[in-house]
Amino acid sequence: MTVTDPRQMNEAFAQAFNSRNIGRLLAFYEPTAVLRADGSERNLTGIDAIAGEFRQLLQVPGTMTSKNNFCVEQGDLALLRADWEVVDDGAIVVSGSSAELARRQSDGRWLYVIDHTVGAGLPRVR
Repeated sequence: MTVTDPRQMNEAFAQAFNSRNIGRLLAFYEPTAVLRADGSERNLTGIDAIAGEFRQLLQVPGTMTSKNNFCVEQGDLALLRADWEVVDDGAIVVSGSSAELARRQSDGRWLYVIDHTVGAGLPRVR
């Protein structure tokens, strides 16, 4: 799926997750993108590292929904926040609020440059 409006990134990602096709998930990322998959400071850089994380993600049962909370565009960059969850048999398996930076490519597609899957839901720093 090609995304030409950054406000559609999160919903398209959920659709790719629900397809259980790792190639569809990875197609949303620039080759040198950075993924932070939890609240740690561990960055996964590049498609190969991200693929390893997504192989684990695809083991999570259920259906993902992801709703765009906001999108702030400036030129070829977009700052996104999404609220997402994976539900299986009516129960929430996992959920969070992500923070992402996407960039418009020369062909008009938008791809993630930075994806912090729970970044917008971390506790406040005191």
